[in-house]
Amino acid sequence: MTTRFGVFVPQGWKMDLTAIADPIEQWEAMTAVAKRADEQSWDSIWLFDHFHTTPEPTDNTTFECWSATAALARDTKRVNIGQMVGCNGYRNPALYAKIASTVDVASHGRLYAGIGAGWYEHEWKAYGYEWTDIPERMAAFREATEIIHKMWTEDKPVYNGKYYSIDAPINEPKGVRKPHPSFWIGGGGPKVTLKLVAQYADAANIGAGKPELFKEKADILRGHCEKLGRNYDDIIKSTNFNIFPIDKGDDPQQATAKALGPMNREKFDRDNIIATEDEIANRVEAVLEAGADYVIFYVPGVAYDLDLLERAERIAKRFA
Repeated sequence: MTTRFGVFVPQGWKMDLTAIADPIEQWEAMTAVAKRADEQSWDSIWLFDHFHTTPEPTDNTTFECWSATAALARDTKRVNIGQMVGCNGYRNPALYAKIASTVDVASHGRLYAGIGAGWYEHEWKAYGYEWTDIPERMAAFREATEIIHKMWTEDKPVYNGKYYSIDAPINEPKGVRKPHPSFWIGGGGPKVTLKLVAQYADAANIGAGKPELFKEKADILRGHCEKLGRNYDDIIKSTNFNIFPIDKGDDPQQATAKALGPMNREKFDRDNIIATEDEIANRVEAVLEAGADYVIFYVPGVAYDLDLLERAERIAKRFA
């Protein structure tokens, strides 16, 4: 499977729009990145499904994921558009399926519909969603995944579960892409999430660019596929990198400050790669050798400097 690349647009969740005061200008900065990516060679653009900023909630902009997905679908013409990943707890799964079907049509079949169990406890509670223990949350996620798949593949499906039920809903149109909108499941849980990938997903999103972890999870996914009779190679295996390309000889502290802006320094240093294009490419190559075939970049500061997108694209083109 040929390696493809996607890129996140600045949405505010990582405090990547705070240097822009006006919300309309913030939106236009996000849209500008999406449009530039559409003109370049990227396969996809991505959004996060969150309401509050990270690593802690602040009174700053975070644009809602599905509203933004629908809008960017009409602002672009070629690039696929996904969520990494949609939070199951925020929408009834039948409604999720209906929303995704609509956006798939609006985008002319360019939707990558992402789903995951969710994890941001503060956000759930702030918005009035019941925060449950992991076993219950994962059980609800399992039921939701089954319902979403039924809504896309069956006429008037019926499902009676512990957490969700549907009674012959009409979901027309079901989408444009066949046999259904491209379904991306995020997470690396070995017993529930990766098994659901093997059963229902077109793609998995695993880990954060760490080769050893990726290989471990990919091997588990392969095992589930073998037990279920699913062709492992039919599933896209994706991973994410937070990158900030610099030139050889650049001062790392200055580069970090430029990339960081108002973001949390401790989390930034832990999760991001501030390095030359060659060094970043080596990190990408390592996770590809571990079994990934799809890479998604998050580039801090791209809202303020579109040239960073050009630099990230140069790295991606090395693997075309």
